[in-house]
Amino acid sequence: MSVFLDPPTWEPTSTDPVDDQFGHVVEGATLDGADAYDAVLVGVPYDGAVISRQGASEGPAAIRESLVLTKTHHFDAGPVSSVADLGDVAIPEGPTAVVQSAIADATREVHDADTTPIFLGGDNSTTYANANPLLDADVGAATGSLGVVSFDAHLDCREVREDPTSGSPYRQLHDDGLDALSVVGARHFETSTGYHDFARDNDYEIVTAEEVGDDDVDAVDRALDALGDVDQVYVSVDVDVLDATYPGSSAPTPGGITARELFRMVRVAASDDRVAGFEVVETAPPLDENDRTVDAAARTVAHFLAGLQV
Repeated sequence: MSVFLDPPTWEPTSTDPVDDQFGHVVEGATLDGADAYDAVLVGVPYDGAVISRQGASEGPAAIRESLVLTKTHHFDAGPVSSVADLGDVAIPEGPTAVVQSAIADATREVHDADTTPIFLGGDNSTTYANANPLLDADVGAATGSLGVVSFDAHLDCREVREDPTSGSPYRQLHDDGLDALSVVGARHFETSTGYHDFARDNDYEIVTAEEVGDDDVDAVDRALDALGDVDQVYVSVDVDVLDATYPGSSAPTPGGITARELFRMVRVAASDDRVAGFEVVETAPPLDENDRTVDAAARTVAHFLAGLQV
Protein backbone atom coordinates (compact mmCIF):
# COMPACT_ATOMS: atom_id res chain seq x y z
CA MET A 1 0.00 0.00 0.00
CA SER A 2 1.26 3.49 -0.86
CA VAL A 3 2.27 5.69 2.10
CA PHE A 4 0.24 8.65 0.79
CA LEU A 5 -3.01 8.87 -1.11
CA ASP A 6 -3.10 11.21 -4.10
CA PRO A 7 -3.32 14.87 -3.03
CA PRO A 8 -6.56 16.73 -3.78
CA THR A 9 -6.72 19.40 -6.46
CA TRP A 10 -6.74 22.95 -5.09
CA GLU A 11 -9.01 25.22 -7.14
CA PRO A 12 -9.74 28.86 -6.16
CA THR A 13 -13.34 30.03 -6.00
CA SER A 14 -12.79 33.73 -6.74
CA THR A 15 -12.83 35.13 -10.28
CA ASP A 16 -11.22 38.41 -9.19
CA PRO A 17 -7.68 38.37 -10.69
CA VAL A 18 -6.17 40.05 -7.60
CA ASP A 19 -8.20 38.09 -5.04
CA ASP A 20 -5.54 35.52 -4.12
CA GLN A 21 -6.80 32.53 -2.14
CA PHE A 22 -5.04 29.45 -0.84
CA GLY A 23 -6.66 27.73 -3.78
CA HIS A 24 -4.30 29.74 -5.98
CA VAL A 25 -1.22 29.01 -3.88
CA VAL A 26 -1.30 25.40 -2.69
CA GLU A 27 0.03 22.85 -5.18
CA GLY A 28 -0.20 19.07 -5.18
CA ALA A 29 3.21 17.46 -4.76
CA THR A 30 4.94 14.19 -4.11
CA LEU A 31 7.33 13.44 -1.30
CA ASP A 32 10.28 13.64 -3.70
CA GLY A 33 9.40 17.26 -4.49
CA ALA A 34 8.51 18.37 -0.94
CA ASP A 35 11.77 20.21 -0.35
CA ALA A 36 10.88 22.73 -3.07
CA TYR A 37 8.30 24.24 -0.68
CA ASP A 38 8.52 26.07 2.63
CA ALA A 39 5.71 23.96 4.07
CA VAL A 40 3.67 20.89 3.10
CA LEU A 41 0.20 19.80 4.18
CA VAL A 42 -0.34 16.18 5.18
CA GLY A 43 -3.77 14.78 6.09
CA VAL A 44 -4.05 12.17 8.86
CA PRO A 45 -7.70 11.02 8.72
CA TYR A 46 -7.96 8.79 11.79
CA ASP A 47 -10.22 8.97 14.85
CA GLY A 48 -10.24 5.37 16.04
CA ALA A 49 -8.60 6.27 19.35
CA VAL A 50 -10.77 9.20 20.40
CA ILE A 51 -11.96 8.99 24.01
CA SER A 52 -15.17 10.92 23.55
CA ARG A 53 -16.93 11.80 20.28
CA GLN A 54 -15.77 10.64 16.87
CA GLY A 55 -15.74 12.70 13.67
CA ALA A 56 -12.13 13.90 13.48
CA SER A 57 -11.35 11.51 10.62
CA GLU A 58 -13.27 13.99 8.44
CA GLY A 59 -11.14 16.88 9.66
CA PRO A 60 -8.43 16.93 6.95
CA ALA A 61 -10.88 17.18 4.06
CA ALA A 62 -13.00 19.84 5.77
CA ILE A 63 -10.00 21.97 6.75
CA ARG A 64 -8.77 21.88 3.16
CA GLU A 65 -12.23 22.89 1.87
CA SER A 66 -12.24 25.90 4.16
CA LEU A 67 -8.63 26.86 3.51
CA VAL A 68 -8.99 26.72 -0.28
CA LEU A 69 -11.18 29.84 -0.27
CA THR A 70 -9.31 31.68 2.49
CA LYS A 71 -7.34 34.75 1.41
CA THR A 72 -3.54 34.42 1.56
CA HIS A 73 -2.66 37.91 2.85
CA HIS A 74 -1.63 38.65 6.44
CA PHE A 75 -1.31 42.37 7.26
CA ASP A 76 2.06 42.02 9.02
CA ALA A 77 3.63 38.99 7.33
CA GLY A 78 2.37 39.61 3.81
CA PRO A 79 1.02 36.90 1.47
CA VAL A 80 1.54 33.24 2.25
CA SER A 81 3.25 31.30 -0.52
CA SER A 82 5.29 28.16 -1.22
CA VAL A 83 2.87 25.56 0.18
CA ALA A 84 2.26 22.05 -1.16
CA ASP A 85 -0.20 19.27 -0.33
CA LEU A 86 1.17 15.71 -0.16
CA GLY A 87 -2.29 14.19 0.34
CA ASP A 88 -3.48 11.94 3.16
CA VAL A 89 -1.53 9.25 4.94
CA ALA A 90 -2.95 5.84 4.05
CA ILE A 91 -4.48 4.55 7.29
CA PRO A 92 -4.38 0.77 7.83
CA GLU A 93 -6.92 -1.27 9.74
CA GLY A 94 -6.02 -2.52 13.18
CA PRO A 95 -5.52 -1.34 16.76
CA THR A 96 -4.29 2.17 17.46
CA ALA A 97 -0.72 1.06 18.11
CA VAL A 98 -0.57 -0.45 14.61
CA VAL A 99 -2.08 2.71 13.10
CA GLN A 100 0.39 4.93 14.97
CA SER A 101 3.29 2.87 13.66
CA ALA A 102 2.07 3.18 10.06
CA ILE A 103 1.52 6.93 10.40
CA ALA A 104 4.98 7.37 11.93
CA ASP A 105 6.53 5.55 8.97
CA ALA A 106 4.93 8.15 6.69
CA THR A 107 5.63 11.21 8.83
CA ARG A 108 9.26 10.16 9.26
CA GLU A 109 9.72 10.56 5.52
CA VAL A 110 8.13 14.02 5.62
CA HIS A 111 10.33 15.14 8.51
CA ASP A 112 13.34 13.91 6.58
CA ALA A 113 12.56 16.33 3.74
CA ASP A 114 13.81 19.93 3.84
CA THR A 115 10.41 21.48 4.56
CA THR A 116 8.01 22.14 7.45
CA PRO A 117 5.18 19.60 7.75
CA ILE A 118 1.65 20.76 8.58
CA PHE A 119 -0.39 17.78 9.75
CA LEU A 120 -4.19 17.96 9.50
CA GLY A 121 -5.83 15.53 11.96
CA GLY A 122 -7.28 13.29 12.96
CA ASP A 123 -7.63 12.62 16.68
CA ASN A 124 -4.95 13.45 19.24
CA SER A 125 -3.49 9.93 19.19
CA THR A 126 -1.92 10.87 15.85
CA THR A 127 0.23 13.45 17.66
CA TYR A 128 2.47 10.66 18.88
CA ALA A 129 3.01 9.39 15.34
CA ASN A 130 3.45 12.89 13.91
CA ALA A 131 6.08 13.99 16.44
CA ASN A 132 7.80 10.75 17.40
CA PRO A 133 10.18 10.65 14.38
CA LEU A 134 11.76 13.89 15.62
CA LEU A 135 13.10 11.94 18.60
CA ASP A 136 15.19 9.90 16.16
CA ALA A 137 18.65 11.45 15.85
CA ASP A 138 18.83 10.37 12.21
CA VAL A 139 15.67 12.23 11.12
CA GLY A 140 15.30 15.78 9.92
CA ALA A 141 17.59 18.65 9.15
CA ALA A 142 17.91 19.54 12.83
CA THR A 143 18.66 16.63 15.15
CA GLY A 144 18.82 16.49 18.89
CA SER A 145 16.43 17.31 21.72
CA LEU A 146 12.70 17.91 21.23
CA GLY A 147 10.18 20.09 22.99
CA VAL A 148 6.45 20.37 22.30
CA VAL A 149 4.09 23.32 22.68
CA SER A 150 0.59 21.87 22.99
CA PHE A 151 -2.39 24.23 22.72
CA ASP A 152 -5.00 22.06 24.42
CA ALA A 153 -7.67 22.07 27.10
CA HIS A 154 -6.21 18.80 28.40
CA LEU A 155 -2.78 17.46 29.33
CA ASP A 156 -3.18 14.22 27.30
CA CYS A 157 -0.61 12.36 29.37
CA ARG A 158 -2.74 9.36 30.35
CA GLU A 159 -1.00 6.06 30.89
CA VAL A 160 -1.38 3.57 28.04
CA ARG A 161 -3.23 0.59 29.40
CA GLU A 162 -4.50 -1.73 26.65
CA ASP A 163 -4.08 0.48 23.57
CA PRO A 164 -3.10 4.14 23.08
CA THR A 165 -5.91 6.71 23.05
CA SER A 166 -6.37 10.35 22.12
CA GLY A 167 -5.51 11.10 25.76
CA SER A 168 -2.11 9.40 25.83
CA PRO A 169 0.20 10.96 23.19
CA TYR A 170 2.37 12.97 25.57
CA ARG A 171 2.84 10.05 27.96
CA GLN A 172 3.99 8.02 24.95
CA LEU A 173 6.36 10.77 23.80
CA HIS A 174 7.61 11.15 27.37
CA ASP A 175 8.34 7.44 27.56
CA ASP A 176 10.28 7.72 24.29
CA GLY A 177 12.48 10.55 25.56
CA LEU A 178 10.61 13.84 25.07
CA ASP A 179 12.77 16.58 26.56
CA ALA A 180 10.19 19.27 27.34
CA LEU A 181 6.46 19.98 27.13
CA SER A 182 4.39 23.14 27.53
CA VAL A 183 0.59 22.95 27.56
CA VAL A 184 -1.14 26.24 26.75
CA GLY A 185 -4.86 26.80 27.36
CA ALA A 186 -5.33 24.01 29.91
CA ARG A 187 -8.66 24.24 31.72
CA HIS A 188 -9.47 23.80 35.37
CA PHE A 189 -11.56 20.68 36.10
CA GLU A 190 -10.43 18.98 32.87
CA THR A 191 -7.68 16.78 34.28
CA SER A 192 -7.08 14.53 37.26
CA THR A 193 -4.70 15.30 40.10
CA GLY A 194 -2.54 12.32 39.16
CA TYR A 195 -1.89 13.56 35.64
CA HIS A 196 -1.35 17.11 36.88
CA ASP A 197 1.25 15.76 39.29
CA PHE A 198 2.89 13.75 36.50
CA ALA A 199 3.32 16.93 34.46
CA ARG A 200 4.65 18.93 37.40
CA ASP A 201 6.99 16.16 38.56
CA ASN A 202 8.58 16.16 35.10
CA ASP A 203 8.89 19.96 34.99
CA TYR A 204 6.37 20.26 32.19
CA GLU A 205 4.87 23.75 31.92
CA ILE A 206 1.12 24.35 32.27
CA VAL A 207 -0.33 27.70 31.17
CA THR A 208 -4.05 27.86 31.91
CA ALA A 209 -6.75 29.36 29.72
CA GLU A 210 -7.23 32.07 32.35
CA GLU A 211 -3.56 33.03 32.05
CA VAL A 212 -3.92 33.19 28.26
CA GLY A 213 -6.84 35.57 28.77
CA ASP A 214 -4.65 37.80 30.95
CA ASP A 215 -1.89 38.11 28.32
CA ASP A 216 -1.76 35.79 25.33
CA VAL A 217 1.70 36.86 24.11
CA ASP A 218 3.18 36.41 27.56
CA ALA A 219 1.51 32.98 27.72
CA VAL A 220 3.13 31.67 24.55
CA ASP A 221 6.47 33.29 25.39
CA ARG A 222 6.36 31.52 28.75
CA ALA A 223 5.59 28.22 27.01
CA LEU A 224 8.50 28.59 24.60
CA ASP A 225 10.89 29.71 27.34
CA ALA A 226 9.96 26.64 29.39
CA LEU A 227 11.30 24.41 26.61
CA GLY A 228 14.78 25.62 27.45
CA ASP A 229 17.47 25.06 24.86
CA VAL A 230 15.89 22.14 22.97
CA ASP A 231 17.03 21.86 19.37
CA GLN A 232 13.59 21.27 17.84
CA VAL A 233 10.07 22.46 18.66
CA TYR A 234 6.88 20.73 17.59
CA VAL A 235 3.65 22.74 17.81
CA SER A 236 0.29 21.03 18.32
CA VAL A 237 -3.18 22.57 18.33
CA ASP A 238 -6.12 20.57 19.61
CA VAL A 239 -9.12 22.67 18.61
CA ASP A 240 -10.84 21.91 21.92
CA VAL A 241 -8.50 24.56 23.35
CA LEU A 242 -11.09 26.97 21.96
CA ASP A 243 -14.18 27.80 23.96
CA ALA A 244 -17.23 25.54 23.58
CA THR A 245 -18.77 28.15 21.29
CA TYR A 246 -16.67 26.22 18.76
CA PRO A 247 -18.46 22.87 19.12
CA GLY A 248 -16.85 20.88 16.32
CA SER A 249 -14.27 19.03 18.38
CA SER A 250 -14.21 15.73 20.19
CA ALA A 251 -14.46 17.33 23.64
CA PRO A 252 -15.65 20.97 23.69
CA THR A 253 -16.04 22.53 27.14
CA PRO A 254 -16.70 26.07 28.42
CA GLY A 255 -13.95 28.37 29.59
CA GLY A 256 -11.64 28.06 26.61
CA ILE A 257 -9.59 30.63 24.76
CA THR A 258 -10.73 32.74 21.82
CA ALA A 259 -9.81 32.15 18.19
CA ARG A 260 -8.03 35.50 18.09
CA GLU A 261 -5.86 34.51 21.07
CA LEU A 262 -5.04 31.19 19.42
CA PHE A 263 -4.14 32.80 16.10
CA ARG A 264 -1.76 35.27 17.73
CA MET A 265 -0.05 32.63 19.85
CA VAL A 266 0.34 30.26 16.91
CA ARG A 267 2.02 33.00 14.87
CA VAL A 268 4.45 33.69 17.71
CA ALA A 269 5.24 29.99 18.06
CA ALA A 270 5.73 29.59 14.30
CA SER A 271 8.31 32.37 14.27
CA ASP A 272 10.62 30.34 16.54
CA ASP A 273 13.54 29.18 14.39
CA ARG A 274 13.50 25.75 16.05
CA VAL A 275 10.03 24.79 14.78
CA ALA A 276 10.17 21.41 13.02
CA GLY A 277 6.47 20.65 12.58
CA PHE A 278 2.89 21.70 13.28
CA GLU A 279 -0.49 20.04 13.54
CA VAL A 280 -4.18 20.77 14.06
CA VAL A 281 -6.07 17.84 15.55
CA GLU A 282 -9.53 16.89 16.82
CA THR A 283 -11.51 18.95 14.28
CA ALA A 284 -14.76 17.00 13.92
CA PRO A 285 -16.96 18.42 11.12
CA PRO A 286 -20.03 16.24 11.87
CA LEU A 287 -20.17 17.82 15.33
CA ASP A 288 -19.72 21.40 14.13
CA GLU A 289 -22.24 24.23 13.67
CA ASN A 290 -22.11 26.35 10.53
CA ASP A 291 -18.45 25.30 10.00
CA ARG A 292 -17.32 27.58 12.84
CA THR A 293 -14.73 25.16 14.19
CA VAL A 294 -13.58 23.99 10.77
CA ASP A 295 -13.04 27.59 9.68
CA ALA A 296 -11.14 28.34 12.90
CA ALA A 297 -8.92 25.30 12.30
CA ALA A 298 -8.23 26.36 8.71
CA ARG A 299 -7.33 29.87 9.77
CA THR A 300 -5.09 28.49 12.50
CA VAL A 301 -3.14 26.79 9.73
CA ALA A 302 -3.05 30.06 7.76
CA HIS A 303 -1.77 31.98 10.78
CA PHE A 304 0.94 29.39 11.41
CA LEU A 305 2.06 29.66 7.79
CA ALA A 306 2.17 33.45 8.14
CA GLY A 307 4.25 33.10 11.30
CA LEU A 308 6.79 30.95 9.48
CA GLN A 309 7.51 33.91 7.21
CA VAL A 310 8.24 36.36 10.02
